[in-house]
Amino acid sequence: MTRVALVTGGARGIGRAIALDLAHDHQVAITWRDTRPDGLPASIAAIRADLTDACACRTIIAEVIRRFGGLDVIVNNAGLVASTPVDKFAADAARAILDVNLIAPGELLAAALEYLKPGAAIVNISSINAVLPPKDASIYGASKAALNLWTRAMAKELGDRGIRINAVAPGAINIPEDPRPPDLTQQFVQQTALGRIGTPDDVARAVRFLASDQAGFITGEVLAVSGGYRL
Repeated sequence: MTRVALVTGGARGIGRAIALDLAHDHQVAITWRDTRPDGLPASIAAIRADLTDACACRTIIAEVIRRFGGLDVIVNNAGLVASTPVDKFAADAARAILDVNLIAPGELLAAALEYLKPGAAIVNISSINAVLPPKDASIYGASKAALNLWTRAMAKELGDRGIRINAVAPGAINIPEDPRPPDLTQQFVQQTALGRIGTPDDVARAVRFLASDQAGFITGEVLAVSGGYRL
């Protein structure tokens, strides 16, 4: 039976690459909020949702079950990155980051739990910034550090159900729709052991592995996909 995967924030960038990769042998649904999906295969179901809305996660899961009849893989990719320098701290902006990056994965898991069977897998998209805090974006870094801890905690809670949960922590990734300036890209390249910046496909391949039965004895781990950034 074909497995069913849900990828949040799958309209562009890393999420899009993950969805396209999984679509080779999964039934795939994505969520999107601002960027309408363009050029995706018709087989990928696109669900518009705002993950800061408390009701959104149950609506998303209900729609996936309605369309595909089950759910085997959740990829929590949707994320909010914003500058939050302390001298301009705004509580509402900080809460929005935490809502999308940390709270939404928890709400989504709670909504999906009754449908997840032994062998199901969850992959959270974290960031190297969870351990290398970004200047002027401390709340983003903190949200990803909390996501890493939540990943390990859920591995303990879900283990006896036969459900695995891991995270992928990308380093510097160049998004085709929003490439970095050449000088900034070169700075990242110089700090990366493999001498290049990452691509969304680099992350998608790691997600595929962690979501697959090949990673059947791996849970509670955070896999850095950074090319050896700042070793």
